[in-house]
Formats: sequence, structure tokens, C-alpha cells
Amino acid sequence: MQGLEALAEKDERIMLVCADSLLAMRATDFVEKFPDRYVEVGIAEQNAAATSAGLAIEGLIPFFATYAGFITMRACEQIRTFIAYPNLNVKLAGVNGGIAGGEREGVTHQFFEDIGILRTIANITILVPADADQARQAAIAAASIPGPVYIRLGSGRDPVFFKKDSPFIPGKINIIQKKGNDIALFGNGVLLPRLLKAAEILTSKGIGVTLVEVHTVKPIDVPGVTRVLKDCGAAVTAEDHNIIGGLGSAIMETAAENTPVPIARIGLRDRFPGSGRPDELLDYYGMGIDDIVKAAEATILRKSK
Repeated sequence: MQGLEALAEKDERIMLVCADSLLAMRATDFVEKFPDRYVEVGIAEQNAAATSAGLAIEGLIPFFATYAGFITMRACEQIRTFIAYPNLNVKLAGVNGGIAGGEREGVTHQFFEDIGILRTIANITILVPADADQARQAAIAAASIPGPVYIRLGSGRDPVFFKKDSPFIPGKINIIQKKGNDIALFGNGVLLPRLLKAAEILTSKGIGVTLVEVHTVKPIDVPGVTRVLKDCGAAVTAEDHNIIGGLGSAIMETAAENTPVPIARIGLRDRFPGSGRPDELLDYYGMGIDDIVKAAEATILRKSK
């Protein structure tokens, strides 16, 4: 919420709308500083979406903040019809995105369909910051993006990946590392540390790796992704999300339309996971470092054919 507080200090239009989610969003400081800019609707996410739409119509910039799945599933119709269809300036912040955030609250609070759902709705920008500081920057950036924006957040205990104040530029891929062009690794969110370790292992084996963060899943940076795919000729995508509808789908769609190359997807393979500790869950469900390395090696072989 640091980003939202910074915005509110400079812009009186900034509002926070919660659905009994103030503590989950760690937004008590915001309410203490700006009590007249906070709207609490209780456990009524559909009402929160409609309320946010009303605030936006009046020229305010509401941030509707709660669990990722309650935004994208419980209030999906309201977001589609009352926010996205009229292209209103509403920002959506969803926590516990992915399976890594379900340790405390279990499978009902692990949300791995959210990006896929919102990618199918027109006018919505989707941002997936990697860590807390990037989330702060994403919130600030979202306020300047016209129309609906969804910021997908983790559990609040995600590992720090970037140095503080590392640039966050919506709409553009971020090439983190380029050590050759045998394979491109595309990823975002909590899987970036695993991708970096996988890249180090592949490099030690003499495999050239280009590591790319895709924090803006929609609209995807088609020119940037296409350049990387053309340069490397093969890719692996990795995300804490169902492999259907998320980052992997977006990269594959871009490849199919611009430069078809072999691609492997790392993610939750269209199943319901159990709950547990984040690292153990990611390893168990095929999102481990070894899984990324093996996928990269196999995909390179497909390229050579």
C-alpha cells in the first residue's frame, strides 16, 4: 500500500475500496492517513466493483483491493459490464495470486485462474510485479494508465528480486540477463528467482540464455517478445498460474502470429493443487528450478530438429 499512499498524498482523487479486506491488503496506515478516502462494503465484492465504477464516473480514481480470486471470479460480471465495458478508470489490486500464497488460508485462497479470466476481457491492463518495491511502482504506474488496470500481487512474503527503485515500465518487457541466444526464458512474479537460478545452471552447461521479465501480461509487448523469440529460436515460459490463459498462452499466441518457435510452458498444469509451503508447492507442481532446466534443454533439442 506504500504506492497507494504516495499517490494519495499527491492526488485527492485516489480512493481505496475494500471488501472486508483491509487487513489482508495491509492498508490500515492508508485509512489512518486518509479516512475520508476509504470505502468499506463488507464481504460484498460485486458491490465493491459497482461502487468503484460509480466513483470513477464521478472523476475519482478508485483502487478496489481484495483477494485476487474474489475480484476476478466473484465480481467478474460487474468488472466486465460496469468497469471494462465503459472503460472506466478503476484499478484492481488482487492479493494471493498463484498457489504460492495459499499457505495460511489453503486452497480456497489460492488463485491461479485470475490472469486467464481478465485477459479475455477487453480494455483491462494486467500487471504482475515481482516483489514489494515493484508492486509500489506498479500502483503508481497504474494510476497514470487510462482505464481498468489489474495488479496481481502475491502473499506479501514474496522474495525480493530487484534492487530498490529498479525501473518498472508498463507495456515493455524487461531483459534481465542476456548470456547468449540458445533459449529464452520468459517469466514474472515469484518465479523470477527460480528462472535466474535455472539460467545460471544452463549457462554453466554452455547454454546461452536470455532471461526476460514480462510484468505486463496485457497488452503483451509484441515487438519486444517477437525480437527475443526471433533471436533465440526457442523459449520456456514460467508462471505461478494455470498454464492455460496466462503468460505462457500470451507468449505462444505472440509466437504463432509473428515467429513460430518451439516453446515449453512451466506452470500449474490445469489441475487443482493442495496447500502448503510456497517453495514446496512450486517444486511439487512442476515449477522447480530443475523443471525449468529440463524444459529448456528439451526445447532446444526441438529447435535443432
